[in-house]
Amino acid sequence: MPDSALSSDLAARILANQVTALLLLDRDYRLRFMNVAAEMLFSASNATMTGQPIGQLLRCTSGALEERAQTALENHQPVTERQVVLEMVDGHRITVDCTLVPMVEESPPMLLMELRQVDRQLRLSREEQLIRQNETARTLVRGLAHEIKNPLGGIRGAAQLLEMDGGDATKEYTSIILKEVDRLGALVDGMLGTRKAPVKQKVNIHQVLERVAGLVESDPDSEVKLVRDYDPSIPDLEGDPDQLVQALLNLVRNAVQASQPGQEVLLQTRVLRQFTLAGRRHRLVIQINVLDHGAGIPAELQHSIFFPMVTNKAEGTGLGLPIAQSLVHRHGGLIEFESRPGRTLFTVYLPLESGS
Repeated sequence: MPDSALSSDLAARILANQVTALLLLDRDYRLRFMNVAAEMLFSASNATMTGQPIGQLLRCTSGALEERAQTALENHQPVTERQVVLEMVDGHRITVDCTLVPMVEESPPMLLMELRQVDRQLRLSREEQLIRQNETARTLVRGLAHEIKNPLGGIRGAAQLLEMDGGDATKEYTSIILKEVDRLGALVDGMLGTRKAPVKQKVNIHQVLERVAGLVESDPDSEVKLVRDYDPSIPDLEGDPDQLVQALLNLVRNAVQASQPGQEVLLQTRVLRQFTLAGRRHRLVIQINVLDHGAGIPAELQHSIFFPMVTNKAEGTGLGLPIAQSLVHRHGGLIEFESRPGRTLFTVYLPLESGS
């Protein structure tokens, strides 16, 4: 076999076995070739997509990708964009580092696009941030509760003594004091959440979700439809059913309240294999998705919604999400989310066994 043929065959095998997605585009941004990694990334074959505009495969949510491609071709210089969010044809989004390499030696010039998916690295970084947030919030709330409840106890005792010694006018004012003291005490207790350790037993996650759904659907004012998409093969997990109901109820109620009448809220379960949570790899992890199509969480709140008292609701306390995160964390799990107008997804991860 001639050396040139051997070299060409080797180059083809190297390209086919690249783990980075590679796409070759012509001057009009039509696909001319993509390797196996790109076929897997986009769930489309090279044969069916060749000749199609790149927009048939993906869309850059920021709109910057086309501009960078033009810059690369005009300047004959590679361009790299970090953490580009691409929307696939099926609607889901991925985050990639994208390098655009102009191939000006071709006539007409072509463009080689290299996509390296970074969602996993970003998820691990976000997971660490959420865990730190949860620990910081619990420490802050415990300290705040101690500083508030001690003087509240003194105020309540003094008000009770005044009520015993005073007349009707005094009792009217002391009654107000006692009610407000009790209200503040209840608020502090709510911020702390339950301090009871989980009483774990075998729990079917779908029974928990159906209990949550029943509570939500029993509201006569609710005009939102709950849609179930359960994986019936999920085994039971070790957990406290009451605490899991409370955590998921907070998420589902938020989704329903964020939805318009007639919209749907999706409750979905899946099993993930060899999944890492808090630095520990688990053989099986339950993934619970709560998806709504409301207005979304404002961008300025997205970095702090798991802190107590952070809310965009006029009458909200901002305690639902921190309590839910704390309850799930007690089960070795984590709550993550992504939100944009028209699509907010909260995902609960619960390990089915101890990690390694």
